[in-house]
Amino acid sequence: MLSLTCKASIKAVVFLGSKLSAGTRSSLKEVAEYTGENEHTVGKLLQKLVKAGIIQSAKGPTGGFYITPKQADQRVIQIVHAMDGDDLFTQCGLGLSRCSDKHPCPFHEAYKPIREQFRELCHNSRVRDLYEDVNSGVAHLVG
Repeated sequence: MLSLTCKASIKAVVFLGSKLSAGTRSSLKEVAEYTGENEHTVGKLLQKLVKAGIIQSAKGPTGGFYITPKQADQRVIQIVHAMDGDDLFTQCGLGLSRCSDKHPCPFHEAYKPIREQFRELCHNSRVRDLYEDVNSGVAHLVG
């Protein structure tokens, strides 16, 4: 459902959130290492996240990427919207362009409620909820 870029973006934001209480900023290299993505890909997605206001960046010797307490309360759906747009929540499960309630694909009836549940999950989950679980050891991001 989510693009690889969107998945990497969520992991990157959660990683940055996990550093919030320490007040530290992370380099592109640190984010790339933690997410398991190459630096070029991570650089592009971090730029897009900064432009969308989801994360912050600062230049200079004490610079790096970080999130603010207000950004920690953002809903995960904001990351999804910034990276993948709204199509994710309206697309056919098989990728058919003409799938609809009136002209359903074989997956349509089963996939539609799952897609809606996933939208609700993204809407109800805050960045803070995800990184707090990582920080406490209840969840992990390293695969």
